[in-house]
Amino acid sequence: MVNINSNIPGIFGSMVFGDAVMKERLPKDIYKALKKTIANGTHLELDVANVVASAMKDWAIEKGATHFTHWFQPMTGITAEKHDSFIVPDGDGQAIMEFSGKALVKGEPDASSFPSGGLRTTFEARGYTAWDPTSYAFIKDNTLCIPTAFCSYSGEALDMKTPLLRSMQALNHQALRVLHLFGVTDAKRVVSSVGPEQEYFLIDKDVFLKRPDLMYCGRTLFGARPPKGQEMEDHYFGAIKHRVYEFMKELNEELWKLGVYAKTQHNEVAPAQHELAPIYRESNIATDHNQLVMELMKSIAAKHNLACLLHEKPFAGVNGSGKHINWSISTDKGINLLEPGDTPFENAQFLLFLVAVIKAVDDYQDLLRVSVASAGNDHRLGANEAPPAIVSIFLGDELTEILNALENDTLYECKGKTLMEIGATVLPHFPKDTTDRNRTSPFAFTGNKFEFRMLGSSFSIAGPIIILNTIVAEVLRQFADELEKSNDFKSDLSKLIKRTIKQHKRIIFNGNGYDQSWVKEAERRGLLNLKTTPEALPALIHPKNVEMFARHRVFTEHEIHSRYDILLENYSKAINIEALTMIDMVNKQVIPAVLDYENELAELIIRKRAISPDIIASPEENLLNKIARLSECLEKRLEYLTEQTVAVRDIKDNLELAKAYRERVYMAMSELRLVVDELELLISSRHWKIPTYAEILYSVNE
Repeated sequence: MVNINSNIPGIFGSMVFGDAVMKERLPKDIYKALKKTIANGTHLELDVANVVASAMKDWAIEKGATHFTHWFQPMTGITAEKHDSFIVPDGDGQAIMEFSGKALVKGEPDASSFPSGGLRTTFEARGYTAWDPTSYAFIKDNTLCIPTAFCSYSGEALDMKTPLLRSMQALNHQALRVLHLFGVTDAKRVVSSVGPEQEYFLIDKDVFLKRPDLMYCGRTLFGARPPKGQEMEDHYFGAIKHRVYEFMKELNEELWKLGVYAKTQHNEVAPAQHELAPIYRESNIATDHNQLVMELMKSIAAKHNLACLLHEKPFAGVNGSGKHINWSISTDKGINLLEPGDTPFENAQFLLFLVAVIKAVDDYQDLLRVSVASAGNDHRLGANEAPPAIVSIFLGDELTEILNALENDTLYECKGKTLMEIGATVLPHFPKDTTDRNRTSPFAFTGNKFEFRMLGSSFSIAGPIIILNTIVAEVLRQFADELEKSNDFKSDLSKLIKRTIKQHKRIIFNGNGYDQSWVKEAERRGLLNLKTTPEALPALIHPKNVEMFARHRVFTEHEIHSRYDILLENYSKAINIEALTMIDMVNKQVIPAVLDYENELAELIIRKRAISPDIIASPEENLLNKIARLSECLEKRLEYLTEQTVAVRDIKDNLELAKAYRERVYMAMSELRLVVDELELLISSRHWKIPTYAEILYSVNE
């Protein structure tokens, strides 16, 4: 048996048609042409594509591939693929293996069956996938997967990748304008890079299959708190159980083969909860890789008789799962623009990019909230393990003091008193970790990057990255427009930074985001608190936001409105599925368990009275009376939920429908749950067949 630990460099990227493979297999002129396309985003000529496709096919067949697919990311939150074999008839009744440049660069899947938000009608089926050469092709399950963008026949984006690439282009353009003002001319490209930390739950598959709510909804709709949850804090960073380790081992191996830099793995806070974190990659590659991580987590878990849960809040009263993205911007020369630097000139550049992010987050806090809005994440935001729905920035005490000193032209004491003056500011010894991490902050500066902590576990990271890239690009545009007209760059730069700090410092908060006093303080500052998805989503189509997206060509107005409708529809569909599942489980599992136990108690009472007629009230009678009262309440609340679930379907407006699902259906579900959870604590385990929280969370015990 091969020791995988000694062969990691050998298997890493072995299933990826990466740069080394292309350099080896492509003619020099073709390789250079392809690299030029990747670097500059230029059009790939068909003759070049034909050579690349032939080499890619030969390589894939050698690796055992029989099919190819254009692998894309529609507005479903997951990936899509349609497989075609390499087989082509040769005219003599035999088959040959072919793959053309045309098939490489362009596909034609059905576009009518994917969410389009009204951009496409059901009878308009044509859609196109276009190869994204900046993200390397790879082999998965004996299929050559070609990362692609997905658009409609009329050119509208129907996916997550297209606007992501557009946002990267917008950020690149505006950041280069700013860098040129600082005399930086050697940088040809600026990119955003991301490292997503992925949280998830692993439970035994046999238990999972006994919970319809987990199967259909991804979360439990009922469940009383177990005697032991996460109170002892003994799971976090604890020893990894053998079954989980074997899962992690295989997951790492498969990810390494696909070129994913899976780096960190550990137990998270809640029982059965874990985390995987990779090394930073460019945004579009990181997005592709995170989709692969989530897909492989589920498929590999099944091979180990486990179920992987990626829902944001699968268990009430237990920590949910987030996905923290660490976001930064760098040049193609490897210079991190959020790194303070070692000279006054670099310090001034850093400060300008820093305040650009601060202004962007303040100006577009509504969009950042929209980027993490979903029915699942509404359960998590504001709970004890997640930041609140209020967007704010954590900078740490020292950096905050530096900005205060800049704003007020006061002395800043750091190894001696230094007058904070742009162009003469010296921060070479500014420590990266001058303060503790603030896990309650939605958006925290962590040395040379920002950690956006509001994402839910199941999210595609593309959405939040699109927002971050675009809003920062917009502020950099404003800065460049102003400074390019300057006759005194140093003076005007200083004024711009000071003004920006003064106008947007309200978004900076270094305290405890979980404290209720922060809610009142945030309101005093004028910050938004959009607690639910229906409250947040209208911000997406606010005229100022539509105008910004259109200005940077990230979304057209039609594309924005289509995504708004899709998000509203997804929210309503999610709540509707949960309500129907809850009704079904109560009718088929809860009520029969209650009736069986009531009958058992009644029979026991009758037998006891036959023996001792003088008994007035036995413990069994008290218990039966309590269950009977709850049973009556159960029936009423079930009836009410059923009525509300049917009634809201008559609402035609998407926003009003989403609000109704939240205010009427979801609230009815919450009321019904209270009764079921109380009954669970009373009904005998011989009758209660639904696996309890204790049985689920501790199902992987070896």
